[in-house]
Amino acid sequence: MAIKIQNKIVGYEVVKEEEEAALLAKAEAEKEERKSAKIIKMTESILRPEGMESLEGSTYKIKTPLDDHAMYVTINDIVLNAGTEHEQRRPFEIFINSKNMDHFQWIVALTRLMSAVFRKGGDVTFLAEELQAVFDPRGGYFKPGGKFMPSIIADIGAVIEHHLQKIGLMEKEELSVQQQLILDQKRAEAESAQKKTAESEADTSYPASATLCLKCNTKAVVIMDNCATCLSCGYSKCG
Repeated sequence: MAIKIQNKIVGYEVVKEEEEAALLAKAEAEKEERKSAKIIKMTESILRPEGMESLEGSTYKIKTPLDDHAMYVTINDIVLNAGTEHEQRRPFEIFINSKNMDHFQWIVALTRLMSAVFRKGGDVTFLAEELQAVFDPRGGYFKPGGKFMPSIIADIGAVIEHHLQKIGLMEKEELSVQQQLILDQKRAEAESAQKKTAESEADTSYPASATLCLKCNTKAVVIMDNCATCLSCGYSKCG
């Protein structure tokens, strides 16, 4: 098949037969080495590394408005094929601690089941999706930042998702450029409105009993002659 050269030729070099044969031999050797390499995957037979009494992991704090006590989720990882091109970090076990003993039974059951799934290997990302789909019949709650959590179980699922993203087993969903621009615009509008509200509240030139004007967003509406009138812009419901 003919190859069309798009750019201008500025030099050339002839590959000798010996060099070409050496390159081919090297490529074949690397190919055979990759084929014969033993890749360790996560299975039920994987145990803690010998001579190591500890594993690397991360601890996450879950504080909900539904409980006075926080929950601490610890996920320990194991490194497979360390030092090779097939090196991979996988979750090995999970622990959840809390002072609230009301959750003790289901916490123990949940952590044992999830740890067993982690050790079994394969795709474990479904755990995060399934847990986040659990809804509390009594209602959920909002976390700091405005994110809604339908249940405590869903919050644990969000922690697992974050951990799997951190170790590279899950990809973080990135917003498109258009979505990011819309969010930035909405954030700027919200910050501007909040700033105006704070400035109006800080303004002491209006009576303390004044309410917010819907026209100029200033806390300067008072009752004058039985009619709500804004002392800042003059807006009045009575015209």
